[in-house]
Order: sequence, then structure tokens, then C-alpha cells
Amino acid sequence: MSLDKITSILGDEKSKQHLDHECKTVDKNSLYPPSPLFIDEVWNGSNRNIQTLRSLASLYNHGRLGGTGYLSILPVDQGLEHTAGASFAPNPRYFDSESIVKLAIEAGCNGVASTYGVLGSVARKYAHKIPFIVKINHNELMTYPNKFDQIMFGTIKNAWDMGAVAVGATIYFGSEQSNRQIIEVAEAFDYAHELGMATILWCYNRNPNFKKDDTDYHAAADLTGQANHIGATIQADIVKQKLPVNNGGFTNIGFAKTDKKMYTELSTDHPIDLCRYQVANGYMGRIGLINSGGASGGNDLQDAVETAVINKRAGGTGLILGRKAFQKPVNQGIEIINAVQDVYLCKEINLA
Repeated sequence: MSLDKITSILGDEKSKQHLDHECKTVDKNSLYPPSPLFIDEVWNGSNRNIQTLRSLASLYNHGRLGGTGYLSILPVDQGLEHTAGASFAPNPRYFDSESIVKLAIEAGCNGVASTYGVLGSVARKYAHKIPFIVKINHNELMTYPNKFDQIMFGTIKNAWDMGAVAVGATIYFGSEQSNRQIIEVAEAFDYAHELGMATILWCYNRNPNFKKDDTDYHAAADLTGQANHIGATIQADIVKQKLPVNNGGFTNIGFAKTDKKMYTELSTDHPIDLCRYQVANGYMGRIGLINSGGASGGNDLQDAVETAVINKRAGGTGLILGRKAFQKPVNQGIEIINAVQDVYLCKEINLA
């Protein structure tokens, strides 16, 4: 897709806002941006063993974005996170686990992320055709009233046995159970690395007190940035995060420790600058940032392309987009995923 096509999808206002922006906060020259040599240049000096580096290479070198340093991942764990009925009613074919993997393959994704059950049910047929990312914990929604807690659903050895190149997990930072989740996931990631699998952490915030005066700070740049930093600390190789929508969560809620430069010199209210702060918290981009695609809505193509442009120009590594694709007819879902990939393939869109 040409730059002209991308700008036509974005529209004049958003094109000017995102494509003309120059980031004057965290200098782009201080980042470790995605590149074809990202594993050689960034991960070569790390403590990751040879098998883990090979697994990372399998993920980075697959699909339409293979060899670019960018990632396009199809995540379909919503059958547990949002209930299967709510997730798949718009397109019931995805009750069939094979349809999920087929969509990722047909759309040219780097990998497919899903549950033990989904990937295990078709592993012998597809694990050698597309990199598997097994999501090891989930939020169980069958308790009444609902509670929000990530619990383990399987073992790292089981993920390895089915041929997965990576495991994924979620931590609800700020929740009552976050300490337990941090310990569990850190131990699981350590074993995954021992077996040679890469690790991806969904760094989500969850606390009713992260709202004040009708403003929700769950996706604030300062809170999400710190969640990313903790994810990097427990040795996630890649962090998944929602695109920031505001800032000042720590100061307005009144907790944790801050420095005024966090909100002046290191960020502005521009979406790319907010996202750049997330990238900086992942060791200046050493830990790749993939932003989530979010829920399906009325203008998914434009929303997905806009998110990709913000992520790429901020220094991010790609998108992990699910509901915007699988809740639509197959050809429309593939179109949206391919449009996102085209942003990362477009050489005229670069670091802000």
C-alpha cells in the first residue's frame, strides 16, 4: 500500500496530525528501533539462550513483515477473556479453533496467539506452518459477581510440547492479586526461556481507583509506561500495551513517585509522544512494544491504520490486532490486518 493510500484512509486531519509530527521529547536517536538486524544488534548481548534467540527469529522472520523487525500478531484469547459467545457471535466460524489459525496464515501474520485449547487442538497440523504463541493465563468470568484475576491455565512444558515458539501472559498491575501474578509469570517466563521459548507480556492496569473525577487513567502514559517497565524487569521479550489516551495518572490520583519532567520534557499530549514514553520504559525499545488493536467499532480500518502509524512513528514494534479482524467476514478481516502491515512496510513512514 502506498503512502497516498494510507493518507486517504487516515483522512487529511489525522494524516497531518500523525505524519507531520516531530517528536521533541525522547530523542529518536536514543532508541533501539525495529530493523532487519534487531535480534543480532539488540539481543545478541543478552542472557537469552540460543534456542530463545532462534524462537524470536522464527517470530520476527515469518509472514508479510518477516525480516523487517516489525510484528503483526493475531490474538484470539477472547473466548476466555470476554466469553466465547460474546466474542464469536458476530462470526460463529471462529468457534472452530482451526479458523483462527487459518486467518492468521491467510493474513500473513508473524504469529498467532491463543489458548492452550485452541492451539493444542490443531498443533500437529499447523505448528510448523506459523509460529504459535500460547497464552498461559486468563481471566475466568464464570464467578458471580465477576472478579478480575489472571490465573494459570496450563504448563510451560505443555506449550513447548505443542511446538510453541513463545508464551504470552497477562498481569493486572495495580490489582489485589498483582503481586501473585508477577511472581507466577516471572517464574513461568524463566522456565520458558530455559526451554528456548520467547515471552510476551500483556501489561494491563486494573484497579477501580485508577479513575478520578470521571477520568479513567488505566491507559495513561505514566501508568502504562511503568507497567511496561515492570514487564521488562521480569524479562518479557515483548510487551503488549494499550495505546495511551492521556497522562498524569500518578499525579492526579496521588500515588507512586514522579518527576515533573515525566510530563514536560519526556512527553506531551500528542499520541505519538505518549506512545514514545511507553517505548522508553521498555529499555528504550530493547523490549519491543506492540500495541493492541482494541475493540471492534464503526471505523475499524481507519482506527487500525491510525494505531499502526502512531506505534511505528513512536518506535514501537507492531500491532496485536484481534477483534477488529475476526469479528468480520474473512476478506474484511484480512484487509484490515494487511492494511496495518502495509504501514510497517511503507518506508516513507518513519520515526518521529
